[in-house]
Amino acid sequence: MMNRRNMLGLPLAIGAAVGLPAPARAQGVYPDRPIRLLIGFAAGGPTDIVGRRFADRLGAVLGQPVVVENRSGASGS
Repeated sequence: MMNRRNMLGLPLAIGAAVGLPAPARAQGVYPDRPIRLLIGFAAGGPTDIVGRRFADRLGAVLGQPVVVENRSGASGS
């Protein structure tokens, strides 16, 4: 049976449990490895040139290296 003391203590205990946040976990810097940019056509074509320019600018903005990988046939052909 709940007496008056328990009835007052229960909401206080729930409020304290909700009000105390769990310690935050620090995560590593994202991304933690080089970014891979896959180009689905052979190297040297117009798609490759645009992809490499995009990778250079993306790397400068993010401050991370961007590796361009040409995989011919990745477009389904």
